Amino acid sequence: VFHSSAMVNSHGKPIFNIYIGFYCLAVILPKICICSQFSMPSSYQSNKDPGAFPVATNGEPFPWPELRLPNMVTPLHYDLLIHPNLTSLDFVASEKIEVLARDTTQFIILHSKDLEITSATLRSEEDSRYMKPGKKLHVLSHPTHQQIALLVPEKLMPGWKYYVDIDFQAKLADGFAGFYKSTYRTLGGEQRTIAVTDFQPTEARMAFPCFDEPLFKANFSIRIRRESRHIALSNMPKVKTIELEGGLLEDHFETTVKMSTYLVAYIVCDFTSVSGTTSSGVKVSIYASPDKWSQTHYALQATLKLLDFYEKYFDINYPLSKLDLIAIPDFGSGAMENWGLITYRETSLLFDPKTSSASDKLWVTKVIAHELAHQWFGNLVTMEWWNDIWLNEGFANYMELISVNATYPELQFDDSFLDVCFEVIARDSLNSSRPISKPAETTTQIQEMFDVVSYNKGACILNMLKDFLSEEKFQKGIIRYLKNFSYRNAKNDDLWHSLSNSCLEGDFTSGGVCYSDSRMTSNTLASLGGNVEVKEMMSTWTLQKGIPLVVVKRDGRSLRLQQERFLKGVFKEDPEWRTLQGRYLWHIPLTYSTSSSNAIHRHILKSKTDTLDLPEETSWVKFNVDSTGYYVVHYEGNGWAELTAQLNQNHTLLRPKDRIGLIHDVFQLVSAGRLTLDKALDMTRYLQHETSSPVLLKGLSYLGLFYHMMDLRNISDVSENLKHYLLQYFKPVIDRQSWSDEGSVWDRMLRSAVLKLACDLNHAPCIRKAAELFSQWMESNGKLKLIELGMEGKVIKTQDLAVLLQAIARNTKGQQLAWSFVRENWTHLLQVKLFFESLKAQGSHLDIFQIVLETITKNIKWLEKNLPALRTWLLVNI
Repeated sequence: VFHSSAMVNSHGKPIFNIYIGFYCLAVILPKICICSQFSMPSSYQSNKDPGAFPVATNGEPFPWPELRLPNMVTPLHYDLLIHPNLTSLDFVASEKIEVLARDTTQFIILHSKDLEITSATLRSEEDSRYMKPGKKLHVLSHPTHQQIALLVPEKLMPGWKYYVDIDFQAKLADGFAGFYKSTYRTLGGEQRTIAVTDFQPTEARMAFPCFDEPLFKANFSIRIRRESRHIALSNMPKVKTIELEGGLLEDHFETTVKMSTYLVAYIVCDFTSVSGTTSSGVKVSIYASPDKWSQTHYALQATLKLLDFYEKYFDINYPLSKLDLIAIPDFGSGAMENWGLITYRETSLLFDPKTSSASDKLWVTKVIAHELAHQWFGNLVTMEWWNDIWLNEGFANYMELISVNATYPELQFDDSFLDVCFEVIARDSLNSSRPISKPAETTTQIQEMFDVVSYNKGACILNMLKDFLSEEKFQKGIIRYLKNFSYRNAKNDDLWHSLSNSCLEGDFTSGGVCYSDSRMTSNTLASLGGNVEVKEMMSTWTLQKGIPLVVVKRDGRSLRLQQERFLKGVFKEDPEWRTLQGRYLWHIPLTYSTSSSNAIHRHILKSKTDTLDLPEETSWVKFNVDSTGYYVVHYEGNGWAELTAQLNQNHTLLRPKDRIGLIHDVFQLVSAGRLTLDKALDMTRYLQHETSSPVLLKGLSYLGLFYHMMDLRNISDVSENLKHYLLQYFKPVIDRQSWSDEGSVWDRMLRSAVLKLACDLNHAPCIRKAAELFSQWMESNGKLKLIELGMEGKVIKTQDLAVLLQAIARNTKGQQLAWSFVRENWTHLLQVKLFFESLKAQGSHLDIFQIVLETITKNIKWLEKNLPALRTWLLVNI
C-alpha cells in the first residue's frame, strides 16, 4: 500500500500522517507434503479449560480462543462467485473452499466480518467424486475476533482434502475497506456508483469468509455477475463471459497464482481504459472514469517503463499476463498493490500535462514505482506476519529510489529521498517511536504497523545497507531472496541470510556445491576487517526503536567516537535523559570524508566508544557521506566551526547531499539541546551563495519555519527582524525566480517555495504578482468556500477533507480559519463517517495522541530554550 507524508506515504497503507496533520490543527495426490512454515505453537494443540473459551453470539461455546487462526485446516483453492447490486448497494455471493486437513479436528475456523452466512456445507473428496450432497455445517459466530466456526459432523482426517461450500450476503460497505461502494459525478452532473475492494491488511473477511492471514496462501478462481452497462475487473485476465437470464452477464477469470487473501481484488464499474504492452508481452491497462480518460496516458508510459526495469533488475519476469491500474474516486490510502489489479486514489495515478505540477508528476511516478515493486516484494514473496510488514513497505519505498532514478533521472528523485529519511527521523527521535519490527496481534495493532517507521525507516536502513555492502552485492542478495521465497512467506532473518549468502536453492537441488555461511566477505568490507555479520548488524536497526547520535571529537589526526540514542525535546541535563538512553547500541556503518582527499573512509562502530586515526592532517572531517546513513552526527569542539568556515570559503568542496545533511543535523541538534541556535544559524549564512536547489530548499525550509513560528505567536520583534534578514540576504534568490512553470523539477519546486515565502514575508513585488494571478483565476474558473465542498463530498471528496484542512492551516491566516471550521462543525464531522475512515486509514490512531503531546512539549521547550538566542542573533546579523 502507498501512504504518503505529502498527502499525507506511498503508496499502499507509505501512511501519510494525514491524521497527524488534522490533529495538529488543534495545536498483511490426496496426500500433500505439509510445509514446516505452518508449524503450530504447542499452546494451540493443547486442550484448554473449557471455561477459557469464548461464547458465540447464540450463547454456545466458541471452540477457538485465539486471535490467530489454527492451522489444523489450511486452504488450497477458493472458487468465488460475487454478484453486487449497484442499485440496492448490496451483494450476494457463494464460495467453495478446497481445504487440506493437517490434523484431526471437528471444526474449521474462518475469518468473517459483517457477512450474513445463509448456508454452509462440507463434502469430502470422496463425496465430491461420487456427487454426494454436502453435509450441513453448524455455524457459530465470534464477532470480537471476526471469526466463524464451522462445526463438522464427523472428524476431519489428516491428509484428506475437503470442500466447504458457503452462501453469504452483505451490504456494500461504507468507508474504504472490504467490498465497498464508491461514487463519482459525470461532467453532466449525474452521480454513478461503482463497487471496489480494498483488503489490506485484514478486510478480505468483509467480502468473503476466508483464512485471512498472509501465511495462508491459496489459488483463487473468481466469477462476477454484472449488468451489461458495467465491466468487471479482477486480478487475472477474463477467460469468458456467459449470458444469464434477465440480461445479466457472468465474467469468468483465470485462476490466480498462489497468493494471500489481502491481495485479492475485484471491481464492477463503467470505466474506460488505455492499454499498451511491455517488451516481455505483459498487457498494461490504465482505467479511469470516462471523463478522466485523457489523464491516464502518463501513467501508462511510466508503468510500461518501470515494469520493464523491474523484470530486468529482479531477474524475474512479472508472473501474470496482464496488469491493470485503476483510479478509484473514493480511496483510503495512496494505492493498493493487489496482484494484477492495482487500485489508486485518483491523485496518485492521473496526470494532466496542462494543469498538473512538477511535484504531481514526481508523486504519480513514485506511487506507480512503489506499487509495481510490491508485485515482487509483498506479492511474490510475502511476510509471514504483519510484524514484518516493513519487508513489504520498506522495500517498496526503497525500490522507488532505485527504479525512478534509473527510468526517470530527470525527476532527480535521488535528492528527494533524503526527505524520506528526514521525515522518519523526526518521528524516530521521539520516545514514543517504535521498532521497525514489533509484535502485532489485534486488527488495530496491525493497522498501526502501516506508518512512517515501516515505510520510511525501512527504506532508509536498506539504502544504508546497500551502500555498505555495495550495490552489486545488495542486488544479488535481493534476487536470491526473491527466487528462494517465490510464492512463499519470509521473515526478517530470511532477508539477512539472503544478503549474506551466495547460494540459491537451485545450487543444491541441481547437485551443485555451494559454500557459504551467514558471514559475508567482500572487497568493500575487506578494509573493515573481513567478515561482517549482516543479521547481527541489522537486528540492531529493526528490533530496537530510535536513531543513534554519533558524537565526533577530533584532536589532530585522532578521532574519538561515541554513540548514544538521539532524543529531541529531552536534554542531557534533564533527569529522565539517562533512563531513556537505556541499553541502546547500534552497529553503525560509518562513512566519512576529509578536506585532504576525495576518498570515502568506512568504519563500523559496534561499541559505545571508539577511536580512529586519520592518515593525514586535515582541516575538517565530515561523517555520513551523502547522508546515506541513518544517524545524526554531532561534532564536538571546533568541528562545527571548521565545517561552517569551509562552507563560507568554498561550499562546493562538500557534496550537495553533504550540505543538506549538515543543515538537517545542525538544526536537529538544536532541538536536542546539543547545540545553540546561533551556531546553527551561522551555518546558514553561506546559503545566499548556494546554487543547488535541493540545498537551498532545505535551508529556507528551516528559516521559513522559524518565521512562521514567531509570526503565529505574535512575537513581533523577532518575526519582523527575521523578515528583514530573509529579504535582505535572500533577495538575489527571490529576484531570480520567474512566475513561469519551467526548468527542472527541483527548479520548479524551489520557485514555488521561494515565491510562497516571499509573499508570506509581504515582499511587495510578490504580493502584486500573486494578487494579479489570483484575480485572473477568479475571473476564469475559481471556486470559493473549499472546506464546505469537502464536507459535501461531491466536488472535493471527503477522503481529502483532512488534507484540505491541513493545507489551509499551513498558512498563518488560514490556521484560525481551519480551526474555527473544525470547532463549529465538530458535531457534523462526527457524523461524517468517511472523514474519520480517512483519518484511520492514514495513520496510527491509538498512539497518535502520545506523538502529538510529545511534539507539542518538544516545541514548547525549543521555544523557551532558543528564543533569546534567535532574538540576539538577528540583532547582530541584520
